Amino acid sequence: MANQTEGWLKGFFPRGLYGRAALILFLPVVVVTLVVSVMFLQRHFEDVTRQMTTSMAQELAFVAARIERADGQRNAGREIAVPLGIAIGAPETEGAGDQRLFYDFSGRVVIEELRAHLPEIRAIDLAQDEKRVIVTIDGQAGPYSLSFDRRRVSASNPHQLLVLMVFTSFLMTGIATIFLRNQLRPITRLAEAAEDYGKGRVVPYRPSGATEVRSAGAAFLDMRNRLERQNEQRKMMLSGISHDLRTPLTRLRLGLSMMSPDMPPDDEELRAMEADIAEMNRMVDAFLDYARDEAQDSVPEPTPVSDFVDSVVADARRAGQQVTLRSLEGDAEGRATFRPDMLRRALENLLGNAARHGTRAELDATLGPRSLRIGIEDDGPGIPDDALEVAMRPFTRLDSSRNRNQGGGAGLGLAIAADVARAHGGQLRLGRGQRLGGLRAEIVIPR
Repeated sequence: MANQTEGWLKGFFPRGLYGRAALILFLPVVVVTLVVSVMFLQRHFEDVTRQMTTSMAQELAFVAARIERADGQRNAGREIAVPLGIAIGAPETEGAGDQRLFYDFSGRVVIEELRAHLPEIRAIDLAQDEKRVIVTIDGQAGPYSLSFDRRRVSASNPHQLLVLMVFTSFLMTGIATIFLRNQLRPITRLAEAAEDYGKGRVVPYRPSGATEVRSAGAAFLDMRNRLERQNEQRKMMLSGISHDLRTPLTRLRLGLSMMSPDMPPDDEELRAMEADIAEMNRMVDAFLDYARDEAQDSVPEPTPVSDFVDSVVADARRAGQQVTLRSLEGDAEGRATFRPDMLRRALENLLGNAARHGTRAELDATLGPRSLRIGIEDDGPGIPDDALEVAMRPFTRLDSSRNRNQGGGAGLGLAIAADVARAHGGQLRLGRGQRLGGLRAEIVIPR
């Protein structure tokens, strides 16, 4: 129950750092403003109104008593009413109902106090003239009215303090918002630089802001530089080894070609050695492709998804692969930002695996508002669920789960596709296909 309540409360809080910081800053200001406003209205405004109304009720009672002693003669009360600022006249209201405007909050206090001190009041009218109070009293000779200025029972301009308080609160909130935005901007820039680096883009970044933010920015730059140096060393080592392997392979191929005239054409040992050399050449080519993809420094660019997918399928068909474009869902005319050459090589590796281990393959793509998903499914034997994660490691070949009737690779096809997806800030997903029953590989990258 506690976890459910906590989750329900979290749904109302902002998710971003700026929203949460603004909430921490502005919520106390709003609460303090409301508390001060309520205290002012209840303790000051209302109490002052009660005191002023009580004094006025005593004056009204004095005038009413003079009129009653004169047997209801109104003129007898004018002698003291005029100096007190009270006008005596005929009753101006009918019935015994009190009247006030709905937004006249102090009028409720005025009516309560006047009725508490003058039980003979018939009606109190605060709505006919907002600037005057008309009190109808039942006298011995008949009803009459006593009217006076509204300012004598209500505090003058009580809203000035509230307006000044609200205006000051908004002013200080605006100033605090500007300073808060300036303090959070370096954190936002650091988050954007880290997100871009996660998508394979190295953008310029200079630490700024508070001391803690500068320290975090400097640590990020050090980490990024170390990773870049490590990747560069790995690329150079892999590329150098692959290039160096070509020299002995060339010598072996030359030696076999010189031995071929002296040996029978159907010699099994000669054919086996040629097959081994051919397989080693394929492995070296795979190593070089892997190193070339790792060293790819191209800039992501907006690319029409429909044209890109059509060209990939067309190239695969020209290479003799049985590939069909099953569907292109979402925004068919939309664009996505990625490295076309890198993504094309990853898809070619997946299509090559599908053609090597199956008879046909299907490609589908979905362009959503935030991501691009490209899936390839074949009719081969597939990969067991417990070996899917292992299959994406470099130089891994699952001979027990994927047949090799049409030749094998170096175990880098899925690794290249996975690295390309990670370089774009996405991922490679493997699973069992629902339509063809073989392996289904999906590359999902941010749009």
